[in-house]
Amino acid sequence: MSAVLNAGGVSPKVDFLRVALLGNPNCGKTALFNLLTGARQKVANYAGVTVERKEGTMHTASGRKVRVLDLPGAYSLHAHSLDEAITRDIVRGRRPGEPLPDLLVCVTDATHLRLNLRLVLEARALGLPMVLVLNMSDMAERRGIQIDREVLARELGMPVLATVGVRGDGAQELLAWLDSPAAQALKAPVVAAQEAVALDASPLDAQTQVIRTHQQVHRLMELAVRAPAASLRVDDRIDAVVLHPVWGILLLLATLFLMFQAVFTWASVPTDWINAGVEWTSAFIQQHMADGPLRSLLVDGIVAGAGGVLVFLPQILTLFLFILALEDSGYLPRAAFLLDRVMGTVGLSGRSFIPLLSSFACAVPGVMATRSITHWRDRLVTIMIAPLMTCSARLPVYALLIGAFIPERTVAGLFNLQGLVLFALYVGGIASAMAVAGVAKLARSDQRPPQLLMELPAYRWPSLRSLAHGLYERAVIFIKRVGGIILAVTVLLWFLSTYPAPPEGATGAAITYSFAGQLGRLLEVLVAPIGFNWQIAIALVPGMAAREVAVGALGTVYALSATGDEVASQLAPLIAQNWSLATALSLLVWFVFAPQCISTIAAVRRETNSWRYPLLMVVYLFGLAYAASFVTYRIALALGGGA
Repeated sequence: MSAVLNAGGVSPKVDFLRVALLGNPNCGKTALFNLLTGARQKVANYAGVTVERKEGTMHTASGRKVRVLDLPGAYSLHAHSLDEAITRDIVRGRRPGEPLPDLLVCVTDATHLRLNLRLVLEARALGLPMVLVLNMSDMAERRGIQIDREVLARELGMPVLATVGVRGDGAQELLAWLDSPAAQALKAPVVAAQEAVALDASPLDAQTQVIRTHQQVHRLMELAVRAPAASLRVDDRIDAVVLHPVWGILLLLATLFLMFQAVFTWASVPTDWINAGVEWTSAFIQQHMADGPLRSLLVDGIVAGAGGVLVFLPQILTLFLFILALEDSGYLPRAAFLLDRVMGTVGLSGRSFIPLLSSFACAVPGVMATRSITHWRDRLVTIMIAPLMTCSARLPVYALLIGAFIPERTVAGLFNLQGLVLFALYVGGIASAMAVAGVAKLARSDQRPPQLLMELPAYRWPSLRSLAHGLYERAVIFIKRVGGIILAVTVLLWFLSTYPAPPEGATGAAITYSFAGQLGRLLEVLVAPIGFNWQIAIALVPGMAAREVAVGALGTVYALSATGDEVASQLAPLIAQNWSLATALSLLVWFVFAPQCISTIAAVRRETNSWRYPLLMVVYLFGLAYAASFVTYRIALALGGGA
């Protein structure tokens, strides 16, 4: 059982200590959590909401068991977003199923302590046992920032410790303190009556509290912190370029351009290795198994389907590498500020940038990240356009079609043509999202977007440990999808594509007589005007479960479409031979718009608490997809792309 404070504020002897990490976004709190708990983590959602809940376990040197809860990042306990509301309710003991923490560990960015102390003071006034952690203390020291921990501890009435969340031994001081006698007898700091925080106060009273808190922060900084002017000038000099209205935009475009070029160039070697492994596995099974349904299931179903998706893992990880590095470096909030004016032209603020950028990885966390947007109308519009960002699940489809139909050549002696096409597809998604947001802007009465207020973290080199951990998590998630829903859908599609067996004396491919073949022929009537054949129509149906399933579905369908002893060992050469360029371009455009992901629709339902908006999303995105594919197909035919 967890510790419960007695009347004197001292915890009795318990089986484990329940610790909650509290801090601003970008203070290194999650890096410290990963350092403390390692692989001993459980990730779920808080009951009734889609806010992610992370809890892990650890043991101190003396064997003391500690459960660590990573609270959602918050700037204040006067909640303005769902994340902040969850954090506020937990530290007040008002979240159902979440006991009050035994110890509150306030994690702060030592290089930007002024921005973090407001939350510390608000939490201190709650009367919980607390310890203040100065994270990134090594970076503060390198910048010449001197923090008098003794003065800070005396003024706050709590221990003040130093950590480096991205270093292997960076939590030793915190771990040692948890084993100390002071941690065995936890006491809450003494708080003066005038410092009490009324979190449910009226707006006028809340404003008064904010002013009082800022005065306290200023006093603490004057007493305990000495920072040379040069430490601030470094970030200011970088920001002079990064936030420049011209050079900053060009730098952002160059960064995104490099990211999409790298997806094809950097990932080519490991992609070839995986592709060779898939082909060897297929050949090995065919050589050592007798012909029959089981061999067909393994070769045409599992290997052709799941293996056809797994081959794109290096490209997806390359994309995630850039996103994680940009986030860890402190660049993303600055990109949000940079784009605030641009996004304001379509009625959004720069705060929508981070959820939209997250949607490049996956629309589901992108939709969830909109909780940081306080204005409901802006949040709703951001949710509705998030699926237009080109998520990583589209990447296997793009890579397949670009590799099959776009020649691998160098443009201007420097750029990869395939990378240029991929960049154009991403730009197309972004432009479409801004166009939709612009149309939505016409329906609002208040044409001025809300003012963007966001704290900028310090610049820092991305941590190799954090990058490796993040890529490992993304790889595990992707592989689980391949081994879970994608494999299940692929096997189901193989069954529907294999049975019923063709009648006696049939000369065509067996799949044409199957359930899937019959369904594909029915759907072909609807998709023929946009250049799709019945094989594509079949692949789009299971692609609703997850976009990348469409590649595996095409592999299964074409493997079973072969006649005689022919088997599709590689999908790209086969579709290049059987499809026209107009069909390929039409399918690329289709995937820019169409919402082939049930998970995204479910996330929108949960975030909006209504079926109205996800249904509206499905209708308008399918409408855009069909119209854009129709126009693309007809123009490509007129330009000679039908051969």
